[in-house]
This record gives sequence, structure tokens and C-alpha cells, in this order.
Amino acid sequence: MPTSQVKRPPPKSVSPDIPVVAIGASAGGLEALTAILRALPTDIALAFILIQHLDPKRRSILPELLSRATKIPVLEAIDAMRIESNRVYVMPSNVDISITDGHFGLMPRVIDRKQHLPIDIFMRSLAEVRKSQAIGVILSGTASDGTAGVEAIRAEGGVTFAQDPETAKFDGMPRSAIKSGCIDFVLSPEKIAAELSWMSTHPTLRRKSTDSHEEPKDDDHIFNSILSLVSTSQGADFSKYKPNTIHRRTQQRMAALRIASLAGYLTYLGEHPEEVAKLSNHVLIPVTEFFRNPEVFDDLLSTIYPAIVGEKGKETLRIWVVACSSGEEVYSLAITLLEFLGAKASSLRIQLFGTDINEKGIAKARSGIYPESAMKNVSADRVAKFFTKEAGGYRVNKVVRDLCVFARQDVAKDPPFQTWI
Repeated sequence: MPTSQVKRPPPKSVSPDIPVVAIGASAGGLEALTAILRALPTDIALAFILIQHLDPKRRSILPELLSRATKIPVLEAIDAMRIESNRVYVMPSNVDISITDGHFGLMPRVIDRKQHLPIDIFMRSLAEVRKSQAIGVILSGTASDGTAGVEAIRAEGGVTFAQDPETAKFDGMPRSAIKSGCIDFVLSPEKIAAELSWMSTHPTLRRKSTDSHEEPKDDDHIFNSILSLVSTSQGADFSKYKPNTIHRRTQQRMAALRIASLAGYLTYLGEHPEEVAKLSNHVLIPVTEFFRNPEVFDDLLSTIYPAIVGEKGKETLRIWVVACSSGEEVYSLAITLLEFLGAKASSLRIQLFGTDINEKGIAKARSGIYPESAMKNVSADRVAKFFTKEAGGYRVNKVVRDLCVFARQDVAKDPPFQTWI
């Protein structure tokens, strides 16, 4: 049945604050999408938008195909369409789709030589607009589209899923997302549907991101006990972390475990040490980019590097990046410094230190391997000169990696040097 003829029941909700689930899929994704829709209840307080890699020259028949798997109305998104709960929206072909307030925005797809990343585009806009009301799901597909998108959702306090690679027809996209460290749940399609169903009814996960936590004051000491337990076990002091962020992350873990009270969660933490590590990792946000804030790197090349290199002569130049996450900023500094020095690089000893509290981020930084989607801010010339293409992504070349040292550090307990050397 054509999309325009699909019968639409009265809207359940048109609130701009309803949680929106962005589901990204590519090759092999139709099977996983169908499995999720079949397992969802037919009256759910979530809105879904499906983003797939589509042939730009052919009209998508996904609305018709997916309508056979669910009684939830399945609609092709159109420009300025208002988002309603208990709806499944499908991205049309030959467009890029984003979200502004409670509406979709469609723009013609730009045809160029760059890899088309529609999942990243939508998920980033969703994260910016819906904050903690954003949910990202990565299903079967090749390459790495969606990895940057779930990173953005995770950074804004949203929840992220990846299909268990063992259940995916093509595991490239889910594996790339999992490697980012920004995936909260790795599940089969059917279990993803079950978790989404539970989340749609959990009150703490439906609060606006601007809401302050509303636990009774009597629970304050319990929450402080949870922070103390994490600090003792993981060496991560979250006592001065953003209160709303850590409360929401704690609520998300409680919801995932079907635990209703902080007291119950504290008991669970005491009995399950592995959950303490999961909570610690869930609070941390391993999000960064190569050449983030390009104007800063322009200033480095034009002003900062000439000043500090001129002072050093033949001495060692040391640069320390605190909270380096997965290392992209450290490598960006190394690349721009090599570009600035040119042939003079061999005459100056260079050491760049990157530290972070997150062991997973440090491990990724040391590997120097990043998905193709991480190259979006890296020019073709820099990719060719400073990176090597590998299966599933790019590795930073040895000449750059040799300048960089990564280590775990909690600056709350062990602050940086008082002076720069």
C-alpha cells in the first residue's frame, strides 16, 4: 500500500519532548528492522525514525515492507512533518534528514566524492535537539556510518544500542559503534525491542534533560555511598561531576536492571562488582573528534606554534592534553605541529602526552585506529599523508604515533603540572 494511503489513527502525542529512537541500518538491516518492529508493542510512547543507505535513484519501498511487520503506522518522512509518538518514520531516498524542534527537516542529498553518512547526520541533529531524550540504535551494515552519531547521542546523555554482531548479517557498523566505547547495550534485535519497550514506560528515562534529579533528600546519602563505592573500586572520583549527568546515568543503569530505588541499586552494586565498573564507564563520555574547533588549530599554526617553537631552540617541546578521551585531539596537535615544522621537525624533540581517566579511551588512543566516519574533519591530503587505510577504518601513521604517549590519570586526584615546560 503506498505511504499516502496508509490509514493514520489519531495522534497519541505531538509533544516535542517525546523520546525519539533513531535506527540506523544498511546491508542486511531489513531483517533486523523487521524483527524489532514485530517484537514492539503496538502502542508505545516512542517515535521511531529509520535511516538506511538507499539508492538515490530509486524510491524507497521500506514503508510498504515494514508495514507488514507491525500495526504501528509506518510513514515516509516529509519535510516539516511533525513527529508523533507511536509512529515509525522512514527516511526517503536521495535526501539527508535531520530534526529541528518537533519536526523533520529534509534536504537534497549532496552528491560528491565523500562517503555518504546519513545515519551520522540525523543522529547528530537528534542529539543536539533532544539531548537525553535521544536514543540511537545501530543495526547490520558495512563500514562505520552511525558511529559518530551514537557518540553524539551518548555525549548529550542519551541511550545507545548496537545489534549483537553475532546476530547481524553484516557486522561492520555494529562493531564500529561498539569499538567507540559509546554503546550502552549490545543485544539481538528482539532484545533491543524488549529494552525499548521497558524504557518507554520507565519514568526516570522520560524526564527532560533539563530536569533536575528528583530523588528524596533522604536518598542523598545513598547516592553519596554509590559515588564512594565507585571511587574506591574504580579510582574515579565523580563527586564534582555534573550532578544531572551522573544522576541520569545512574537512573539509566537502574532502569536497565529493573531496579526501582537507589537503595536497591546500592545493594546490587555491593553484590555485583562488575556493575560498579559498568556504572563508571556509563558515566564517562568518550567523545572527541579530529581537528575539533578548527579555528583553534588555525590559531595554533599562526600564533602559538611560532611563539613556543621560537623559544625552544633545540630543546624538547612537550604538550600535555588533559582528558584526551580516545586520542583524536592529541594526534591532531601532532599532525599540525609536523606540518608547521616541516623539514625542521627532525631538529626538535617533540613529546605529546594524552591522559584520561577512561582506560578504554586510552587503549583506543594507543592503538591509533579509527573508523572511516572519524575522518570527516580530516582533509584528503592529511588522510593520505598521516593515515594508513585498514579494514574498517584508518590507522595513524607511526611517525605521528611515535610522538604521542598515552596514560590513565584522574586530574581530580592528581592535578597537572603547575607550569608548562
